[in-house]
Amino acid sequence: MQRIVPNLWFDTEAEDAAAFYTGIFPESRIVAVTHYGEAGPRDAGLVMTVELELGGQRFVAINGGPEFRFNEALSLEIRCDSQEEIDGFWERLTADGGEPGPCGWLKDRFGVSWQVTHAGLENLFDADQATVDRVMASLLQMGKLDVAELERAAAG
Repeated sequence: MQRIVPNLWFDTEAEDAAAFYTGIFPESRIVAVTHYGEAGPRDAGLVMTVELELGGQRFVAINGGPEFRFNEALSLEIRCDSQEEIDGFWERLTADGGEPGPCGWLKDRFGVSWQVTHAGLENLFDADQATVDRVMASLLQMGKLDVAELERAAAG
C-alpha cells in the first residue's frame, strides 16, 4: 500500500481530470468514484472523489469547490526515457487549453503544473561546473526539453 497519496483539489472537474490523465499515462486506471450525499457540503450526487492510478502511482482527485486553485508551487514530474516520450507527454498535456512554460514545465488544461523531463537530465548536472553551466544556459532557453541540444551543451 502506498503510504503518501497526493490529493488534487478541483472545483467540479475531478472526474474529467481523472479520465484525461488515465488516458495519457500507461498503466493507469480509475480505481473508485465516490459521490456527495445529502449531508453535503456539496450537492448530493456530485462526484466527491476519484481515486486513480497513474503509472502505478495512486492519486485522489477531489471536487472540493472553487476556493483553491493550482499553482507552480507544486508540480508533478514525468521522467521520460526518450525525446519521443517527452514530445508525446508535452503534446497531450498542453492540448485543449494547456500552457507550455519554460525549462520543461507546463500547465495542463486543469491548471496542474507538470515538469516533463528526461531521465538522464540529472546526470548532465552531475559534472564539473563548466558542464553544469553550459547545460543550465541551454535549459533556460527551452520550453519543451530538447535532449540532443542538452547533450550537445554538456559536451561543449
